[in-house]
Amino acid sequence: MTLSSLSTSDGQLDLRGTPCPINFVRTKLRLEKMPPGALLEVWLDPGEPIEQVPDSLTMAGYQVEQITDCTGYFSLLIRRPLTAQ
Repeated sequence: MTLSSLSTSDGQLDLRGTPCPINFVRTKLRLEKMPPGALLEVWLDPGEPIEQVPDSLTMAGYQVEQITDCTGYFSLLIRRPLTAQ
């Protein structure tokens, strides 16, 4: 098993078991604490979280760079923009 995604991200947030919209709020708060251009890996449950959170983050101005199906959960790589929101 490789941890390549972990080594390329600047932070990681495990939100499996966290309901909507709390998972979006926690992701956004974590991104706001990170430096501009930082990359955050977030783990989300299938269903409503993976359907809602990426779209909400995109609408909030964040860049969802990758979504990976990890069998049982999804890994998102989200980049904080270089300019302030």
